Amino acid sequence: MVQRLARVLESLATRIEAAEAIDPLADALARTGDALKRRRVRDALSGTAVGHPVHPALVAVPLGAWTTGSLLDATGEHRRSAQLVIGFGVLSSLPAVLTGFSDWLYTGGAERRVGVVHALCNDTAVGLYSASWLARRRDRHRAGVVLAGAGALVAGVGGWLGGHLAYAQGVGVDTTAFQSGPAEWTDVLAEAELPAVGEMKQVRAGAVAMLLVRTSGGVRALADRCTHRGGPLSDGEMQDDCIVCPWHDSAFAVADGAVVRGPATRPQPVYELRIDGGQIQVRRSGEQRALRTNPVGG
Repeated sequence: MVQRLARVLESLATRIEAAEAIDPLADALARTGDALKRRRVRDALSGTAVGHPVHPALVAVPLGAWTTGSLLDATGEHRRSAQLVIGFGVLSSLPAVLTGFSDWLYTGGAERRVGVVHALCNDTAVGLYSASWLARRRDRHRAGVVLAGAGALVAGVGGWLGGHLAYAQGVGVDTTAFQSGPAEWTDVLAEAELPAVGEMKQVRAGAVAMLLVRTSGGVRALADRCTHRGGPLSDGEMQDDCIVCPWHDSAFAVADGAVVRGPATRPQPVYELRIDGGQIQVRRSGEQRALRTNPVGG
């Protein structure tokens, strides 16, 4: 039974990923999101200041409130309390919707399509819970319970798709999470080929693409793959000792990889660098993390 359900859900996700018929709707929705791409709004909704996407955390608030409402409904008592928590869930869903929409604006292809259906499910759930609150307010408790049950079912489907976006498609995950540079000093470039001040050059240490950047303060080595959505920073540009991603305009400090401007939330990995015998050498900093013992590059 469990395996059958898993296969059905995976088949559903695969169909959604390939459903190009969703693209016109996605394009129309994306055009409404220009205001959310303003720098301060974008950084706030992305979670740049706290170092992680905020949408997953905010989603827990309305879901918790609605679950509490369902538990109160199951007792058959505390009708007023159930109405209050369901109304609170509706209100608290608004920040979750906004942050999710902001995150979705920086997706494409299969991830974008799944995101549209995920959002439609969640918006429908908000509508059903809103209707449930109104029914309870008008003393139609039974109708409110039925509407809340329908909302829980739709929210469950939307939640599964949200999990698919994060855990199967990697949306919101640091795209360098499973990369690993060399543990030992490794030659990547001759000193004579160093880029000029204010310029950068892509090099490779094994399978991992790195970016050598030269500033007035010296040379730095950072991961070339943007932590946000995997954009190649080597195709970007330098601005005030920052590297700007060519895909979504995230900016990272050359000195330590810190996020200066979102929508990125995670800093760029920075590698140790030295010059020895006319060769620039790099190695990873710190201890190897457990999930990176079978490293990947690119």
